[in-house]
Amino acid sequence: MEFSGKPVTSGMVAIVGPPNAGKSTLLNHFLGQKISIVTPKPQTTRNRIAGIVNEKEYQVVFLDTPGLHKSEEPLNVEMVKIAMESLAEVDLVLFLVDASLPFQEKNKKTKNAELSTYIEKIDCPAIMVLNKIDLIDRKMVLPMIESYTHLFPFQSVIPLSALKGDGTQNLFQEILSLLPVGPRMFPEDIPTDVTERFLCAEIVREKVFLLTSQEIPYSTAVVVESFKENEQKKLVTIHATIVLEKNSQKGIIIGKGGKKLKSIGIAARKDIEALLGMKVLLKLWVKIKKKWTQDENFLKELGL
Repeated sequence: MEFSGKPVTSGMVAIVGPPNAGKSTLLNHFLGQKISIVTPKPQTTRNRIAGIVNEKEYQVVFLDTPGLHKSEEPLNVEMVKIAMESLAEVDLVLFLVDASLPFQEKNKKTKNAELSTYIEKIDCPAIMVLNKIDLIDRKMVLPMIESYTHLFPFQSVIPLSALKGDGTQNLFQEILSLLPVGPRMFPEDIPTDVTERFLCAEIVREKVFLLTSQEIPYSTAVVVESFKENEQKKLVTIHATIVLEKNSQKGIIIGKGGKKLKSIGIAARKDIEALLGMKVLLKLWVKIKKKWTQDENFLKELGL
């Protein structure tokens, strides 16, 4: 894809790595706004989402990707496939790891071997990013850098905290130094390649992740059935369906007297209003679609 205009520093950067490493947090930080949903639970991101940083001298297109992990579940297999396919179409890869996870010598070989199976597929410049360094003793950073430099000829290994912004400016300057000069790939006024409809569905799904117990979020999909904007009233009416796999999950999502569903709706509506800059009437329904995580046709409908 090419978009006409004066040549600038311009390129695509894939953010890849294990689940819960902070990929979406880093994307949102660079954009200065929330495009990709974030929760403390792993495997929150399911689709590839582009976040576009535009300035006079550059356009950087970041691709947030699902976490790399081993699984035989069709949903998870598709998620990893999306992440790996992103490696083939970019100018630069940021390989992000969670530096706060226990760093034990006895686990190092196993952990590095697993990472290597993904890293060896990279055929463009790459930067290793050690995220969440605000959560560890800084004396641990140097041994980590030495450990990761043996896995791949990274251009550099950069420690940072995506949440606090520490070290992110160093990373961004390194990114600009490695990207080619060329035309902008997107118009200058759009921050992402996904639709408002998609972002609204993701916000609802994020609230399900945050407000329900451990097993529920992974069996949840959200489909926006209708999205109607009334310019006169400055109001957007959204009808969305929360799709679950089991009848037993329905009661948990709805809650006693509909309380849980209401709290999900209220939390989602606030974020959607902030995103759209308009008042929102959000109506949520809950539907059971048994074994949807193994239904290839439905996964395709979700863009997986």
